[in-house]
Amino acid sequence: MAICDLETLGEKSVINLCDGKDLGYVCDVRFSTEEGKICALVVPKCCGIFSVGKCECLIIPWEKVECIGEDTVLVRINENECKRHYDEHEKRKRRFF
Repeated sequence: MAICDLETLGEKSVINLCDGKDLGYVCDVRFSTEEGKICALVVPKCCGIFSVGKCECLIIPWEKVECIGEDTVLVRINENECKRHYDEHEKRKRRFF
């Protein structure tokens, strides 16, 4: 069993196997306090010229992670699934802040 901490995970590029896009790097993880398991990876996605402007976070469910390699995290997720999880994240965020 290989062990990976958040710092090491954040150095790995997240690649979507569905379209080959580089989604960015992991900045955070979400986990269940009840089960003690990782639920999702959080990947920031900046929009705008030279990545200056509005930043979004893609919430990638853990079950969409195919493989964590030496340099990359491979996920298999379509655009609608990313957007849906992003919307749910934003709704919760607005409710608490």
